[in-house]
Amino acid sequence: MSELAGSSILLTGGTGSFGTAFIGHALRRLSPRRLVVLSRDELKQYEVRRRFGDDARVRFFLGDVRDRRRLARAMHDVDHVVHAAALKQVDTGEYNPFEFVATNVSGSQQVIEAAIDAGVRKVVALSTDKASSPINLYGATKLCADRMFISANHYAAAHRTRFAVVRYGNVMASRGSVIPHFRALAERGESLPITHKDMTRFWITLDRAVRFVVDSFDAMRGGELFVPRIPSMRLVDLAQAVAPGSPMHEVGVRPGEKLHEEMIAADDARRTVRLDDRYVVQPHLAGWGYRPPEDGVAVPEGFSYRSDTNDLWLTRDEIADLIAGTGEAS
Repeated sequence: MSELAGSSILLTGGTGSFGTAFIGHALRRLSPRRLVVLSRDELKQYEVRRRFGDDARVRFFLGDVRDRRRLARAMHDVDHVVHAAALKQVDTGEYNPFEFVATNVSGSQQVIEAAIDAGVRKVVALSTDKASSPINLYGATKLCADRMFISANHYAAAHRTRFAVVRYGNVMASRGSVIPHFRALAERGESLPITHKDMTRFWITLDRAVRFVVDSFDAMRGGELFVPRIPSMRLVDLAQAVAPGSPMHEVGVRPGEKLHEEMIAADDARRTVRLDDRYVVQPHLAGWGYRPPEDGVAVPEGFSYRSDTNDLWLTRDEIADLIAGTGEAS
């Protein structure tokens, strides 16, 4: 049984794609004593509340992770925190850098402080593949946040609160997915815009992302950066899986965008071990009693986890089946 079962959980950014999927999973599988959802958008909270039938176990808090006092109120009597709140649009970040720093960096510090003060047991923060060797502001702010949550274990060493990070790639069926856009263009007989014919990406389903986060609470001792072993896909295969036979044209790599994504950089290989379903990047310094995974196997020297050199790949047929399973193909 998961450590989260029957506990009191706070979910920041809880009305986004991940948050909504997490709420559904928690209510079906974890029977939480209380599930506190903190987010800024009252309309989305209303829609999520209706979706889950005003379940009495779910409490909705309007608030921002930048607001320490509101976080303190939301974390009262909370056992576990899933920190999913972030500003995420790459292009928007380049035009609004201070806002991204205020939410993704300063907001993370507020979450850390509030969790320690409230006596929370464990915190798992969500990261992104763009945080590894970042080339855009969004990725840079998430790398900062990752390091802050890992180092928070030093900061909280005299307290019981422990922190870990989960990093994964593009999420199928999330808000902003390109799949509905490709389908709409295909229905009008238009050519599909492809950034670059060689572009690759990691891909994970929402369900697997949620289960991976839940499992990470059980696996963590504090200080780990967990990375799931997930498949890669080629962007051209995604387009043809959505709209077989449709013409395509290249539009060029956008500013701040990589041709291939990375989740573990080569310089981090010496601190990385592999388990059956994940990699674990261990902390640089671990003065709070951290212990490496007992069944972890060190990765080869110079290893990096990139979408173009991955050993797991999705075919066009597999992508089409996954899309159909999420309902995005309708």
